[in-house]
Amino acid sequence: MNDLTKGKPLKLIFWFTIPLLIGNIFQQFYSLSDTLIVGQTLGVKALAAVGSTGSVQFLIIGFAQGLTAGLSIITAQHYGARDYKGVRRSFAISIVISLIVGLILTALSMVLVDHILVLMQTPADIMVNARTFLQIMLGGMLAPIAFNLLSNIIRALGDSRTPLWFLIISSLINIGLELLFILVFHWGIAGAGWATILAQLLASLMCVVYIILKVPVLHIGRRHFHLVAKEVRAHLNVGLPMAFQMSIIAIGTIVLQAALNSLGTNSVAATTAAQKIDQLATQPLMSFGVTMATFAAQNYGAKQYERIITGVKQTMWLSGSFSVAAGLIEIIWGKQLVGLFVGHQDVAVLNLSQTYFNVIGSTYLLL
Repeated sequence: MNDLTKGKPLKLIFWFTIPLLIGNIFQQFYSLSDTLIVGQTLGVKALAAVGSTGSVQFLIIGFAQGLTAGLSIITAQHYGARDYKGVRRSFAISIVISLIVGLILTALSMVLVDHILVLMQTPADIMVNARTFLQIMLGGMLAPIAFNLLSNIIRALGDSRTPLWFLIISSLINIGLELLFILVFHWGIAGAGWATILAQLLASLMCVVYIILKVPVLHIGRRHFHLVAKEVRAHLNVGLPMAFQMSIIAIGTIVLQAALNSLGTNSVAATTAAQKIDQLATQPLMSFGVTMATFAAQNYGAKQYERIITGVKQTMWLSGSFSVAAGLIEIIWGKQLVGLFVGHQDVAVLNLSQTYFNVIGSTYLLL
């Protein structure tokens, strides 16, 4: 565990972010491998089916992920204040809230999946595959929720390296399972969905074992699950705004996806591939943000407010510089990058993806 309340802020922030960044990139490999393997083995229509469901997953699963990130901030505040009893209670409360929210979202999404796909104007030629993939991903959403909660809690204690190793292992397993399920078992697009869920479940189990063996401050028992309304509200006051922030972004994405679906399969496939590159390119910006949440929370708990301001200023310079570099790479080499997903023979898809990069890459500094 790392104490972020002592030492030079820039150095602490940088070295905390590096494992987090690598971990986030490997987490993207779940969807990236779906796109790459599905596009190369099952074709453009299957790729479009996966892509057409991405914004819905972002809305529903993203809500839960934003919630778990917010809940861990309270844990980090207790840890910064050396309140280890509070750390354990915060962990227990976060588990209860995440489980309840996850079960509600799973039930609602499974009931509404067909209505969602129709409202999003999903093309008829990819509707069946889109429904299959979305049902698997949303039906198993407790796996990514569990992993995000556990990894965020571990990071709240200043350890950004351990979740990285679990992500690397589970990402490699995800790729292996996808190849097995698609090429050997011939499960089609369902194989990609099941591989992702199983890999994320494995990552969650690795976090649990690590906490049991190595993190005594997170050892909790029945007494820690005695909920107090004031403490629950404190967690929800931080967790829900972050959850709704993710949802608001996702709603915009859904509106965009519905418009893209109405333009046909080529537009969906081009945007699907381009967005995977975009998601990788923006990971450093998101990683710095997560780092600052932990850095600020620990220092807030320790009442070292000037360190928070210093850390924010220095991190803005780092993330701003990277955003310019990432945008230029996409604008210059966009077609070559998308060619990795769809091949270089589909000129229409490549041209559409380059248009996407020209717009999105030029606005990373705003992000």
